[in-house]
Amino acid sequence: MTGATDILPAKTAGHNGAYMTSIDTLINARWIVPVEPVGVVLEDHALAIDNGRIVAILPQPAARERYKPRVVHDLEQHALIPGLINAHSHAAMALLRGYADDLPLMTWLSEHIWPAEGRHASPEFVHDGSLLGVAEMLLGGVTCFNDMYFFPEATARVAAQAGMRAAVGMMLIDFPSRYGQGPDEYIEKGLALHDEYLDHPLISTVFAPHAPYTVSESNLERVRVLADELDVPIHIHLHETADEVEQSIAKCGERPIARLHQLGLLSPSLIAVHMTQLTPDEIELVAATGTHIAHCPESNLKLASGFCPVAALNRAGVNVAIGTDGAASNNDLDMFSEMRTAALIAKAIAKDAAAVPAFEALRMATLNGARALGLADDIGSLVPGKYADVVAVDLGGLESEPVYNPISQLVYSGNRNQVTDVWVAGRQLVDKRRLTTLDRAEVLGKARAWRVKIRDHQVMS
Repeated sequence: MTGATDILPAKTAGHNGAYMTSIDTLINARWIVPVEPVGVVLEDHALAIDNGRIVAILPQPAARERYKPRVVHDLEQHALIPGLINAHSHAAMALLRGYADDLPLMTWLSEHIWPAEGRHASPEFVHDGSLLGVAEMLLGGVTCFNDMYFFPEATARVAAQAGMRAAVGMMLIDFPSRYGQGPDEYIEKGLALHDEYLDHPLISTVFAPHAPYTVSESNLERVRVLADELDVPIHIHLHETADEVEQSIAKCGERPIARLHQLGLLSPSLIAVHMTQLTPDEIELVAATGTHIAHCPESNLKLASGFCPVAALNRAGVNVAIGTDGAASNNDLDMFSEMRTAALIAKAIAKDAAAVPAFEALRMATLNGARALGLADDIGSLVPGKYADVVAVDLGGLESEPVYNPISQLVYSGNRNQVTDVWVAGRQLVDKRRLTTLDRAEVLGKARAWRVKIRDHQVMS
């Protein structure tokens, strides 16, 4: 990891007569945690960035001799990590944060969330909610999120304008909503969204059928065929609760995962969200089919949905990423908190303190998410040639010192408020805790206006 990959021809003579390569940005940091190779920490290294990509990671003295950057950042107390990847979110639901708490999943959905969405979901709601969600995620070191929600066009527009990566869901559900009259219209709108962002540098698309209990098998099969044709992932809630599994057995005589397998959906193109109800045979099936899992530990805890058997999945070779779910069921979009919770729960379930060590939790929140989305060639780790999606975390405060192992500090004592700077493709989106592409006052003003509107309707009803 101490070698450099020079990709620029522009060179000038340095103070010692040697030629120096001109680059956009050089970040000098106390530690760099590249995620690849596993567990590696590079001390007093520099990250060289040009044209949005990492061109080298090398010791700081060598960087000073080799590169002539237009911008230099000296981060003497910071760890640089890859941008965090939120593998499952409903960004716009940030506007429903705290709206209906302390309820089981189906009560929460059917009696509170779905009625609220029926009243308020609109392009404006999703735009403003996505603004709030994107701002929160950026300040927490998230550079890419995988989203599932109505009016995904609004979410895509917000993410693109903010300069953030998003895998935006082509939503599908069997019943009508404010977004569409039924599956045909959802699919039509999803395909239009896919075409609009086909060559976008930041926005990709995934099919997002809600769940096996809200999408018929015929429509799930339609999604599989289209996903194969377009070569895009599929993102679905699966085995979220014991009740979901029991209802499937009662109605269809099979567990949901078996039904999806018969439809050909279990594959490296599938991201199965939650997966709290898995037998040993099902774990082996997931591994054999290359299916990815998006683990949402805090949402699962809050809704009492169950526990994803992460340690067993890891042993079987399954790629497990981490997501926050929506702020309506979490109640935040904090990937630092999710990393810590994922690691701690896995240890308790496995009765093994060595299960899901800190470096594995960090990989779940970065590279594993990129793999699930089919983006691992470009993001998820700090490697020359990949996009410079980079997060700087200040480990110099009282809450982090002394630092024996930076990865352990990041996962077990780190928090999102220690994120000071964020870059996506080399563009700085957070500068010393300041959002550079979003207006903080505007985001807050819109969120507070929606609180009044939603609360007033709640009171009247």
